[in-house]
Amino acid sequence: MSVRTTQAAPNWPVTATPGGVTYPRVLSGESATSVRSITGIVLALAGYGLVVPVVAQVVLAIAWAVRGRPGSFANYYAASMAYQHPEGMLAAHLGLAMLIPVSLLVVRYVHTRSTRYLHSVQPGMRWRYLVVAAGAAVIVLNAVLWVSRIGTPTVWAPQAHVGWWLLLIVVTSPWQAAAEEYFFRGYLMQSLGSIVPNPWFGVVTSALVFAIFHGMQNPALFVDRFGFGLLAGALVLLTGGLEAGIAAHVVNNIFAFGYAALMGGVAAARGVTTITWAGAGWDLLGFALFGAVAWWLGRRFNLATTTPAGADAAGLGVRARIH
Repeated sequence: MSVRTTQAAPNWPVTATPGGVTYPRVLSGESATSVRSITGIVLALAGYGLVVPVVAQVVLAIAWAVRGRPGSFANYYAASMAYQHPEGMLAAHLGLAMLIPVSLLVVRYVHTRSTRYLHSVQPGMRWRYLVVAAGAAVIVLNAVLWVSRIGTPTVWAPQAHVGWWLLLIVVTSPWQAAAEEYFFRGYLMQSLGSIVPNPWFGVVTSALVFAIFHGMQNPALFVDRFGFGLLAGALVLLTGGLEAGIAAHVVNNIFAFGYAALMGGVAAARGVTTITWAGAGWDLLGFALFGAVAWWLGRRFNLATTTPAGADAAGLGVRARIH
């Protein structure tokens, strides 16, 4: 009997992460070049423009077939992506969820860095802080919302198939919101931070791109989204990771779509392009108050805000300064 041996495939190189740097500067260091960062940004944006819509189309093609191919696929697709059908939300959110693997793959294979530092400077996800921050977001954002609605009548008119809508909102919105944080406040901020040393450049620029990518919107809505991006980016810098931004984004989206489903307006919430300046002001007040609470909680948890001194290539053997 002959013995056959196989040669192990060579591991993709992992470049050491610099120690003592803030989150936006994680991809800096000796191996960092502007060409590498620009290449990564282009590939990440290509993933956004190609992978996200393809996944959404595949999901809706399957749903269309299951429904018995009602009408033309083009009309069904347009109606679904306008959230006239529950499966449209499923498709849109699963498509956007692909931004997480896109971000991780670009960090690993373009920048040759450990993906654990995309979660936080710990490295890794600080789960206890994420859960506590999410609880704080539920309290703060809902409190500000209902205070802003004092004097405004609330009409509860659940739309058709509200149970399915609520299930999809709870299950898929966290993936969509977290994916946007990984893409904009995560990879994009880190890649920009590897080009320009000032960490606030990445905070401001990623927030601007985030607002622009939301499409047509009036000035108040643009400021609302840009302001959220700034606050989420500032929290990443001040707490050393994505957890607080993910918490705020997930809670905001779950309750925004959840209330819309109970008031019969998911499609309206999906297609909103204008808000008042007062509405933007209340939104930003809620995000700012949450930001203050999240920063305070980060201090209480004694979160690391810079990478460990002498951070190794794989990001292993390093524990968070969290209690």
